[in-house]
Amino acid sequence: MKLHSDSKNKKPLHIQAEELIRDMIRKLPYAEGAYLPNELELAASLGISRTTLRQALNKMVYDGLLVRKKGAGTKVADKVISSKSNRWLSFSQEMKARGIPIKNYELLVSWVSPNEQVADFFKIKPTEKVLMLRRLRGNLHQPFVLFVSYFHPSIGFTGEENFIRPLYDIMEHDYNVRAQLSREEISAMAAGKELAVKLDIEEGSPVLCRRRLVYDQDQNPIEYNLGYYKAESFVLTFDSAR
Repeated sequence: MKLHSDSKNKKPLHIQAEELIRDMIRKLPYAEGAYLPNELELAASLGISRTTLRQALNKMVYDGLLVRKKGAGTKVADKVISSKSNRWLSFSQEMKARGIPIKNYELLVSWVSPNEQVADFFKIKPTEKVLMLRRLRGNLHQPFVLFVSYFHPSIGFTGEENFIRPLYDIMEHDYNVRAQLSREEISAMAAGKELAVKLDIEEGSPVLCRRRLVYDQDQNPIEYNLGYYKAESFVLTFDSAR
């Protein structure tokens, strides 16, 4: 696996190293999340200096192929979620379209009093109870998003629904309510202690907050949704045309 600088290979050593590491991380166990050897071991196995190795690793981190975990090491980055602004899909639909299997790490259903923002959106009194659904979701290896949804009482949810099923399928097939329109806002924030624990990140790490205001086929508000994503796991793309 050692690299050699010779007249036949015009590429700099750090580029040769990057190509070898790219090939290495496509294979097990690294493709499934195992950490790379430490820099001393990896540099020795490649026959290069740590400075040259760091050039290669830094480029791959910049490209989103690798992530560094403080106190743990360097590993293959999780597959990034991408969302297009001009086409609204549910989370389950987004993940299915990208071939990412989804796992629920936590699912909590409860009746709560809405805060001011939720009550204003639903146009109800703050004393009227609404159903709240909290779901910690991710891929098969780790969670990467916490969803907190509040539902308008007019939907008719009882709290006994099987929320393992796709949410909007339950609304449409069981309650004849079709989610038609989603208005979204995305902002950056620092993870508090509780959120950091749930997403397995350090307190204060960047998190993307995605607020969805969902309306039914008659333009009635039906869901107030907050999604808290690991910043490294979410990309929003825009299509613009003239």
